[in-house]
Amino acid sequence: MKFFYWTMAIVIAGSFVPSLLYLVLYVVTGVDGCLRRARGFWTVTRVFSLFSFNILIWGHVVVGLWQIWFH
Repeated sequence: MKFFYWTMAIVIAGSFVPSLLYLVLYVVTGVDGCLRRARGFWTVTRVFSLFSFNILIWGHVVVGLWQIWFH
């Protein structure tokens, strides 16, 4: 699971940092394209975050059931 945690942390940070960068660019320049990109990256960040949280929860459920049934 450590590989999964690190992979998802890198993916989430990799989409959050550009979102923050484009938000700052929008605030500084006022270009609407930057706001659209910031929203897009923010949406991707939320999707990856919720996906990883869901896998985390269900992974623990599966491991718990495995331990109940086979130990």
